[in-house]
Formats: sequence, C-alpha cells, structure tokens
Amino acid sequence: MLKIALLQLTLLSTMGAAFAVSAASKTTPVTVQVVQSFPIETKIEALGTLKANESIQLSSNVTKKVTKINFNDGQRVGMGDTLVELASDEEKALLDEARFNKDEAQKQLSRVKSMLASNAASESLLDQRVREYESARARYLAIDARLQELSLKAPFHGVVGLRNISVGALVTPGTVITTLIDDSRMKLDFSIPSIHLNSLRAGLPITANSRALNDQSFHGSITSIDNQIDPITRSIKVRAILPNADRLLKPGMLMTLNLYANQRQSLVISENALVPLGSNNFVFIIAESDGKTLVEKRAVAIGERMHGTVEIINGLQVNDQVITHGLQKIRAGQEVIIAATESPLTLSTTKEKPNESKGQPQ
Repeated sequence: MLKIALLQLTLLSTMGAAFAVSAASKTTPVTVQVVQSFPIETKIEALGTLKANESIQLSSNVTKKVTKINFNDGQRVGMGDTLVELASDEEKALLDEARFNKDEAQKQLSRVKSMLASNAASESLLDQRVREYESARARYLAIDARLQELSLKAPFHGVVGLRNISVGALVTPGTVITTLIDDSRMKLDFSIPSIHLNSLRAGLPITANSRALNDQSFHGSITSIDNQIDPITRSIKVRAILPNADRLLKPGMLMTLNLYANQRQSLVISENALVPLGSNNFVFIIAESDGKTLVEKRAVAIGERMHGTVEIINGLQVNDQVITHGLQKIRAGQEVIIAATESPLTLSTTKEKPNESKGQPQ
C-alpha cells in the first residue's frame, strides 16, 4: 500500500509540473525597444538645374564689320576687357570734327566773356556763344558714345564660350558673337512641393551632387524663394547658390540635391514596432500590472519616416517600451515575457519609402 501511495504522489507531482510548464509556455516571448528622443530634421530631395551667376550673349547694337577679335575660345577675361572691335574709321573722323568744333566754340565763349567784363559785348551775344558751345559739346559726346559702342567690352569677370564670328564678318544687331558667364559661383534652381513651404527660408543649407562629376558633393545655401506656387504642380521654385572655386560646375548641369529643414527634437522608434490599421497607426507597449508583464495597444500619430525608423508625434513618452518582434503572436491584455531588449537606435535621416504593411495583430 505504501508503494502505491508513493507512486500516486509521484504521478501528481509530475502532472503538476507538466501543467506549470504548459502555463509558462503560454507566456509569449517578445523583443522590446526603449523609446528615445532624437534631434532630427526633414530631408527633402529634389532635382535642379545649374545656371551661371551672370550670363550674357555678346552682340552688337549696330551693323558693322569686325576688325579685331581679342579673345580665344574658353578664355577667362576681366571686367572692362575689350573683346571685339568693329569698324570705326568714320566715327573717329566725326569725333575729331566734333572735338574741333567744341574747342572752337569754347574759345569763342571765353572771348565773349572777357569782352563782357569790359562792356564790349552784349548779354545776348554771350547767350548765343553759350548755346553754340553746349550744342558742339553735346554733338561731341554723342559721337564719342557711338564710338564706344564699336568696342564690345566684358561687363564682368568671367569666361567666354565659343566664338561664332571671324575678323571681317559683318555683324548685325542680335548677332550672337559669343557668350560670357560668371562661373565663380552657380545658381541652382529647383522645385519643392508646397507642403514644405513653412520649412523653407533663406540661408538653409543644401548638398548637391551630379553623376557627371562622379557624385562629388557641393555645399551651398538657399538665397531666394519664388513669390508664387505653380497651380498645376503645387510646387514652388527655389534658388540656391553653390560656390564654384574649382570651376567644376557648368551651366545646364543636372544636380540631385538634399535639403535639410525643420530641425526639431522628437521621439523615434524602429519602424518594426509600427502596426498600421487602415488610416491609423498603433504600437504595442509593455505595461506592468500586479507583477505581470502585459501588452497594451496604443494609437500613435507619426511624422517623418526615415531609414528603418519613424518619428512619433503623439501617443508615446520617453522610456516607454514598444514591442518590435513577436507582434503576430500577441494581443492587447496578453501576458508576455521580455526575451530581449534592442540596442539603442542609430538614427539616420535618409528618407525611404514606407515599408509594406506587416501582419496586423488582433
């Protein structure tokens, strides 16, 4: 009888242990992550086209023959340098005649003034000599201005392009002789969706690169923002300036740029913890109750999506523990066990497309 009693006790003990193991096995293991606060900024990507800081097409205002060309293709020139000279023999002769007439009129005026001092001339004669002098002087200045137009000068420092004419060619108004650009710095024009309008301001830094230059990075800042939004694309034009000390950037080059705006301090969690349900988003957090580790489902408002992470605008607090793995096996109010805690986030502000929806727990 004693052996039978001992056997029954052993069976009961074994069954109790089995029930205990079975109960323990119902506690789902999960991986959690501690909610942290990070300084973040919105990264906006865009495509832009480079323009020279200053750019002109050099042409003549008159129909004249080219007598001299003082530049070579691609040459750097200084402000005021004479680039092209047009035929000017007639204007020079007229200028000499006008100078003689002006000087003679000035002598006659001086003579009448001296005679008027001794009452040997009348006031009306003085007025006549003044008119003659002013008329001769005006004609001299007009011919000198015409002569200056026959020497085409560089209005700013820069580099000329390919020349389109030769010595002896007849140029007419509008004939493009060459182009002149100031490439010491470049204008980068691009469009940004109007949703980011409040984030834009002059002085905001940008980083740009181009495949044509092996994705070399160039740094600049926004200088101006257009005064209207395109009603079709709902975007606004923005202009930035890029220094170009090495003269690597060329007008017309396509640039990919990153614009960093709206700097702020926000809560950030791993995107794995986010559970989208329709137009809403939820997370599951750890809640302690009566010594038990339970699951709580909480609605959150999200902001910026970054590489593998998401900004939480509302719904969480610093040091909350969100569940990142094991979401498919849990539900609100269920008891769980924390199997692992993820290491702190390494935040990247590179924007990515949102991940596809994960399994949605009930």
